Amino acid sequence: MKHIQLFIVCALISSFSLTAQNSTTKKADKLFAKYQFVDAIEAYNKLVEKGEADAYVYSQLAEANYNIYSTEAAEKWYAKAFEAGANDAEMIYKYSEMLKANGKYEASNTQMDKFAAMKPSDDRAMMYKSNPDYLSKILDKGKTFNVQNLDINTATSDFGGTLQDGKLYITSSRNDNRKKYGWNEEPFLDIYEYTVAEDGTYQGEELLEGDINTKYHEGIVSFTPDGKTMYFSRESFFENIYEKDSLSNTKISVLHLFKATKDSDGFSEVEALTINSPNYSIKNPSVSADGSMIYFASDMPGGYGKFDIYKATLDANGNVGTPENLGQKVNTEGQEMFPYISSDNTLYFSSTGHLGLGGMDVFHTKEIDGKMAPIRNAGTPINSNGDDFAFRMNEETGEGFVSSNREGGKGSDDIYAIKKLQPLCDVLITGTVVDEKTGDVIAGATTSLADANGNILATKTTNAEGIVEYIVECETDTELQVTMEGYESNKVSVDGTNEEEVAVSVALTPIEEIVTPVEVVLNPIYFEFDKSNITAKAAFELDNLVQVMNKYPDMVIEATSHTDFRGSDSYNQALSERRAQTTRQYIISKGIDASRISATGKGETEPAVDCNPCSKEQHQLNRRSQFLIVKQ
Repeated sequence: MKHIQLFIVCALISSFSLTAQNSTTKKADKLFAKYQFVDAIEAYNKLVEKGEADAYVYSQLAEANYNIYSTEAAEKWYAKAFEAGANDAEMIYKYSEMLKANGKYEASNTQMDKFAAMKPSDDRAMMYKSNPDYLSKILDKGKTFNVQNLDINTATSDFGGTLQDGKLYITSSRNDNRKKYGWNEEPFLDIYEYTVAEDGTYQGEELLEGDINTKYHEGIVSFTPDGKTMYFSRESFFENIYEKDSLSNTKISVLHLFKATKDSDGFSEVEALTINSPNYSIKNPSVSADGSMIYFASDMPGGYGKFDIYKATLDANGNVGTPENLGQKVNTEGQEMFPYISSDNTLYFSSTGHLGLGGMDVFHTKEIDGKMAPIRNAGTPINSNGDDFAFRMNEETGEGFVSSNREGGKGSDDIYAIKKLQPLCDVLITGTVVDEKTGDVIAGATTSLADANGNILATKTTNAEGIVEYIVECETDTELQVTMEGYESNKVSVDGTNEEEVAVSVALTPIEEIVTPVEVVLNPIYFEFDKSNITAKAAFELDNLVQVMNKYPDMVIEATSHTDFRGSDSYNQALSERRAQTTRQYIISKGIDASRISATGKGETEPAVDCNPCSKEQHQLNRRSQFLIVKQ
């Protein structure tokens, strides 16, 4: 059984623990071995005060405080132990847990890096290494991106930014050999190619070879996953398609989408897409990561505004299906353009119709179960009081590009490199705390938001209306925990979502309601399989018992602990006794006199569920604690 090893770990805190024990620690060690952690802490502290402490004593202090979930003290003594030479991997892991519990996420990650280096094959290490930034997801959005103007920008218009096979593709009006476009007196737009150097810079500017660039405008590009087919937009003048204004005699073109195939000489075999029309424009292509869909902007009839975002299927031969408007949630009466569908199917686009900071802002959404999630502004510094568009980002690296005509650039439009610092999508959780009996709101209640692992992310107090607000990343499961003097603590789960706001209500029961003639009824105190240390969830419930015992100073409690059927009878009896003693020690650590609480281990003799075989849930029900009233 795994917990046999836990007892050894408690006794052999690190590789030098046995040799570190001596006559001066005998009394404290005996208390520790009996799971009398509060008294053991006092005994070890006396050694510290006498100047007789070493790495072993600090380690024992850390472990004792860890077992009763005294997080600040545990953090302190773990730090002291490591300063004195302790170097046990399991202790490092526990230290990271305590730092995390105290909200010191960066420091916790530092310790997890050490733990992962020492035990790389440990499941906890592998999970951490696969997502090392999980604690850095802060609640307030803050600065979401770093944005930096690229050196390759010119005094003319430069925009786009698509990486493919070690090349960067941009659209620019820097070609002085082109006729100037009357709109902005800059040359017509061409597509350029750069090579991405080893140091990440962009070298070797070249006008894209092949049959792509013409004397008319070419727009931004997108590639199929294999990089062999490029989609781009081009003015219909090239196809001799245009209308002539009868008054001004001006020729007016539309924009069409084309595809080109890559060969040894570059991109050739340029072919117009079948969805093109002489009556409207289709532009700004973006091919999905799996190559099955193409997104674009168009002012075709039937839309909601000037330009809307559409999507269409792509088959293996590059044939395009019937365009589908993304609907009124995405498209507005304004202009929606420059769609980009990322590898996780997040849709980024620019719009003048959605509420933003300036002209065009970058927004994002995601299709979930056939419906579009709420549209969200990408925030600053992606967006400015100018036009911000042509957003591209690698979801894995968080790096990409955005184009903008914001103040401070080199030209009319510039390309900016971006690096994501914070999650883009967030949810506002609004919690209201009320009295379960009266329905009245409760002001001044302490609330904490915990992640799926029970780690506290933030703590706040309800306002005069009994309300508290938190901001979390989209699709993040959390738990809102509430405590208030005179009430039983309560908590509610908040499922992760893409909705902009989630409202939850937490009802608190007056503390008297959990006191019966025979016992104090708490929510189940479940222990992890084969373990006896107090967890964050157990501490949350045990604090209710502390409240009751403070309210009724003559009350005497017997804490009983039960195990499931796994393990031998004798082992389970010993395990339940350790659990009962740890529970008792936690209560004593909160200021309750030791004479007022006893601890009894029942082993597997009184199961809550008599089962054979037992399910995982049934085993958990049998691993429980009860709090019988001996004297009231």
